Amino acid sequence: MYYIVFGFLYLFSLLPFFILYGLSNGIAFLLYHVIRYRKDVVLYNLSVAFPEKTTAERKKIAKRFYRYFTDTFIETLKFISISKKTLLRRSTGSFELINQLIAEGRNVHLMAGHQFNWEYANLLYAINLNIPFVGIYIPIKNPIFSRIFFNFRQRYGTILISAPDFKNKMHDVFKKQYLLALAADQNPGNPAAAYWMNFFGRPTPFVTGPEKGAIKNNTAVVYIGFKKIRRGCYHFDTQLLALNGGDTGRGELTLKYRDILEQTIRQDPANYLWSHRRFKFDWKPEYGDLIG
Repeated sequence: MYYIVFGFLYLFSLLPFFILYGLSNGIAFLLYHVIRYRKDVVLYNLSVAFPEKTTAERKKIAKRFYRYFTDTFIETLKFISISKKTLLRRSTGSFELINQLIAEGRNVHLMAGHQFNWEYANLLYAINLNIPFVGIYIPIKNPIFSRIFFNFRQRYGTILISAPDFKNKMHDVFKKQYLLALAADQNPGNPAAAYWMNFFGRPTPFVTGPEKGAIKNNTAVVYIGFKKIRRGCYHFDTQLLALNGGDTGRGELTLKYRDILEQTIRQDPANYLWSHRRFKFDWKPEYGDLIG
């Protein structure tokens, strides 16, 4: 069955971009107008993040988000057969900072948010960084799709470790110089144990693991921001958050991350995964003080 599914998707991935984006337009229309896939969540998130905008303006952002969302899905399937030449023509990034930190012998935590298209970022940085980076991923339940996605994601040397396996494998990762890529805007499993800080003016919990790991291992911390130049073309920028994570105090790194992530999102509000419930928890006094 794997080879049947893979063969079909491989042939699908050979279609020209203009045909694939035509399909994406249709799927986005269905998701927004007909299926209404998580539409209430998207519009609620946008109302929290951009209360100064009118309802019409937020709906316009939402429609653009659905197109970005379906474009990402279509582009991900395209990666099954995409050539390195095409990938490099459609994505650019800054790599000097990270490679300089590598040359200095430092371990590095790469922190990003759920912006589009993270699959481009994975392959592009794997090609251009001087040592492989470790990517933590959430396993796909379907074993066929899980295998297909795993194979193209590690094509250029990315070391993939599933989130459930990370605790068992992290000691092997930390034995030698490493780069660890993290989406640091995940919702925490336990909001009482999170760092609470205002995000778009709303008290929001942030996971503590990325910061605590950087402090414990005294890593450099680099933020990677995503920018959609035009359809199918992306640019990725880096910014140093800390040279020595061990020198920072509680919440300091997460606060810097929050500031730059919010700034990046505001530059293109549709380019963020608004379909996940970023504001699903309410702050309670027993959680402690808000940081920042």
